[in-house]
Amino acid sequence: QVQLVEPGGGSVQAGGSLRLSCAASRYTYSRYCLGWFRRAPGKEREGAATISGDGRTNYADSVKGRFTISQDTAKNTLYLQMNSLKPEDTAMYYCAAGYVGFGYGGPCPKSASAFGYWGQGTQLTVSS
Repeated sequence: QVQLVEPGGGSVQAGGSLRLSCAASRYTYSRYCLGWFRRAPGKEREGAATISGDGRTNYADSVKGRFTISQDTAKNTLYLQMNSLKPEDTAMYYCAAGYVGFGYGGPCPKSASAFGYWGQGTQLTVSS
């Protein structure tokens, strides 16, 4: 079973930056897509960014150009660098892993239902 652990998020002012991290264990990076999802109060869960084992990335339009997803395969750690933060970025952020199989060459799925493993979530609050 893949395990995902996210250290605490934080509070920042609008325009600021923060980096989220997610430590993965029992996991082979080449066989999984990783992603960051978020859920704001009163809203549906939204996929923010995904990254495949070979480094292909995908972003939601709402974060494109501001957020960068990356992974350190040696450390089995997923990151989300968030810049130019806005109050509407306030949400609980979850890292997730979805099995795609060895040698998968396609884009990561966008649906949360394709990701079978989830971190516990970490809160980001952006104040105006």
